[in-house]
Amino acid sequence: MLTRCIPLYLSRSILPILALSLLLNTTTRTMAQDYPLREAAAFTPRDGLPNFFDKLERGETVTIAYLGGSITAQNGWRVLSREWFQEQYPDAAVKEVHAAIGGTGSTLGVFRVEQDALAGKPDLLFIEFAVNDRGTSPANIVKGMEGIVRKAWQLDPDTDICFVYTLTDRESRALAEGKLNGSTSTMEAVADHYGIPSVHLGTEVAQMEKEGTLVMKTDAPMTQVSGEELNEAAALPTDEEGRIIFAKDGVHPYPETGHVLYLQALVRAMEAMRPAPEPHPHALPTPMREDNWEKANLFPIPESYLSGPYVNLTAEQDKLAQRFENRMTPLYRLEPGASLNFKFTGTKLMLYDLRGPDGTWLEITLDGETTRKLNMDKYCSYHRLSILPIGDNLENTEHDVTIRVLDEPVDKGEILEGSNKQDFLANPEKYADAYWYVGAILVVGEPTE
Repeated sequence: MLTRCIPLYLSRSILPILALSLLLNTTTRTMAQDYPLREAAAFTPRDGLPNFFDKLERGETVTIAYLGGSITAQNGWRVLSREWFQEQYPDAAVKEVHAAIGGTGSTLGVFRVEQDALAGKPDLLFIEFAVNDRGTSPANIVKGMEGIVRKAWQLDPDTDICFVYTLTDRESRALAEGKLNGSTSTMEAVADHYGIPSVHLGTEVAQMEKEGTLVMKTDAPMTQVSGEELNEAAALPTDEEGRIIFAKDGVHPYPETGHVLYLQALVRAMEAMRPAPEPHPHALPTPMREDNWEKANLFPIPESYLSGPYVNLTAEQDKLAQRFENRMTPLYRLEPGASLNFKFTGTKLMLYDLRGPDGTWLEITLDGETTRKLNMDKYCSYHRLSILPIGDNLENTEHDVTIRVLDEPVDKGEILEGSNKQDFLANPEKYADAYWYVGAILVVGEPTE
């Protein structure tokens, strides 16, 4: 364990529990033989982080971009790691780009990486998607992760990249026995191909659970006890049996426990990689898949694509637009009868939108074929960023798409579950409206009209 003391000062509040499997890629299959389950390792240095550490050693300004899901969005390992780098290199200035969105994986990540992460010109890009990619096919994981890497190095070959893996209570037992899960194993194949270092933040957590000194998930109240077993200066929360409580839900770590363990794992890896090779630009090898998503693009929707009753929400006048303006501008609210119509050339199409308590039915017509989708799920007691899949593995030709907001009732009480359903029963007026909020086109290709 570390001998360095790390302050435990973070709030115990965590982000709302988000769905870990959005309808990003609902088609799942067994692991392909190309990506067998791998033996677990705490970290694999590969080609290291030479450019990042060189700038730190020289006392320059560095920027770290954190691209990931809700675990990275928490005020946890992201915040603590940036502060650790700053403490280790006081002559340097360490800046952060917060590019994490809860409940999303590499499929959305490859479309938004330029806007949300690379626009900040990072010297180091951390990518954390293994948990949220758990239900994604190996082929799409490679397409997304490889697309992110190739986009980053095409824009700036001096940007260092590090894959970061987290865990949930569902994977901890297998990890303790030395096996990675499917999404992590697939990402390791991408890391091998590009020489990208990787760090699994959860290997020691899994071992502690196996040994009985940590519990991954519990509603039990926590008490404060000495944290000497973790070489911490402050007390650590435990349950009544003296076990460290990792998380309430088995996924999102408590800042005082799970995220500190995550930080310690990252620090061990960084200290091992600190004797870095000479700085050098990263060369792009031949892609693993020619159909990877390095051509993924995010296009704000022009108003000319809209018809019927809709409102262009502005951050100055609307709280929802203000909340999401750093990710989605413009943001439109379409009412029943409104429609979005455009043409595009490409092989994959999704729409960047919101899900929430005022979700409704949508009619989607792609190249003359019509389907219906409900823009709402069992977690929709609040608004969150989401994506609406339209077409995948399409011919690389021109396509025509129309999405129309339907005026049909939705039995929201039957859709919502648990505390979300209780919120519906307590606040029915919150769920009365029927809207679709949308802001951008996500296409492997480009709009043509």
